[in-house]
Amino acid sequence: MITHLSVRDQIDLISKKEIKVEELFQEYLSNIEKLNPKLNAIVSLRDKDWIIDKAKAQDEQKVDVTRKQILFGLPFVSKELFDVTGLPTTYGILEYRNNFPQNDSLIVKKIKHQGATIIGKSNMAELAIGSHTKNKLFDPVSNPYNYNLSPGGSSGGASAAVASCLIPFSDGTDMMGSCRNPAAFTNLYGFRPSPGLISDKRETSKFPVLTTPGGIARTPDDLSIFLDAVVGKDIEDPYSFNFEGSFQSITKNLSSEIKIGWISNFVEHYSFEEGIIELCEASLNKLVETDKKIFVEQCKVNIDPDKLWDTWCTLRSKITFNDISAMQIKDFNELSFPAKWEYEEGSKVSDDQVSNSIDWYNNYKKYVDSIFEKYDFIALPSAQLFPFNKEIDFPKSISKTQMDTYHRWMEVTVFASMFQLPTISLPVGFNAEGLPMGMQLIGKNKSDEKVIQIGKYYEEIFNHSKIKPNIING
Repeated sequence: MITHLSVRDQIDLISKKEIKVEELFQEYLSNIEKLNPKLNAIVSLRDKDWIIDKAKAQDEQKVDVTRKQILFGLPFVSKELFDVTGLPTTYGILEYRNNFPQNDSLIVKKIKHQGATIIGKSNMAELAIGSHTKNKLFDPVSNPYNYNLSPGGSSGGASAAVASCLIPFSDGTDMMGSCRNPAAFTNLYGFRPSPGLISDKRETSKFPVLTTPGGIARTPDDLSIFLDAVVGKDIEDPYSFNFEGSFQSITKNLSSEIKIGWISNFVEHYSFEEGIIELCEASLNKLVETDKKIFVEQCKVNIDPDKLWDTWCTLRSKITFNDISAMQIKDFNELSFPAKWEYEEGSKVSDDQVSNSIDWYNNYKKYVDSIFEKYDFIALPSAQLFPFNKEIDFPKSISKTQMDTYHRWMEVTVFASMFQLPTISLPVGFNAEGLPMGMQLIGKNKSDEKVIQIGKYYEEIFNHSKIKPNIING
């Protein structure tokens, strides 16, 4: 099937006119028709005739735009919180089900400008809060490796759709693992870039930039195509910056030694479901065995993980409180427990608490930068438990350890988010029940190119993208 090919191969087939755009769209639509009712990954799908008309129009174009538009001929779905004209932006809440935006989000403008056709939206956690894709408007998303389980979140619709070949790749957002966690739960690559690499409409703030648009794909090569289409400075994002070069042109070959630090004191502190640490360590060991230029060692980060967590919760809750307040929601009783929890906690945060948390962040930022003078990357698991029952609101325990908040089970993603570090979630295989897991490789701020390069090299060795859920072959 064409849709099982790499994105590069799909683009090349269109460019060489070996297939028509319409043919590619028809195959994706067939996949969606067959699998999406079970997955619930794509919502607000456009009318089939509208989609096919767009494909035919691209086939009829006389100018060779395939050389100019990176995403020409590809269908695309954007995360439900991004604005796409003609489609509702609901945030997964009932009150916004008829919210039709007048303008596209910045990332959507770039995706369209590069020739992709946005055919719908990807389902997400309500208000993108939490790493479990469940909301009252669209209901939960199913994991393609087991329909009864969660694909993670908050970009769970995106990960389920990409893993099932309903779309070539997808955008997402990541505050607390929302690209990394769903990628880990569906055997994909999820990328949280340095904030500003992909522009987002925002204003200068005293808060650290904790949220960024990101991407999810079957391979780092596919991710590179997506990134080349959406990166770059924008006047509406004061934190944005230009990337000189091309992610597609990054070589898979490592020209120098690579040193990876496994953060042992964090791993020992957090709770993990049995089998996760073993999968991550086995992958790191195979890297070392395969290439003598790669070195992995245990390292200890001189940061108290409890203080990191407390600081994170203070800033996250206050930022989320501000965001929800700006939405002017009329009926808070309709919101999920995580959304209400964040709003209520954020309302209690004082200016002094915010100031102290920002001071703590600033005091440790230089120290975190210094870690990368010794290590090229640091590593942690991407999640603390394997995919879980999609019907629950959130995991309340890991093994026998009770979680004291709705999001404590996502704590392993906080370090990279707090210090704005580019991070790729790499697949590390499956447990005995056939459930996927991932591992974070974390780079220095604005070393996104190096992070993608090690991802490409990793996929070359492991070929995790060759493994696909059984449902797409059934």
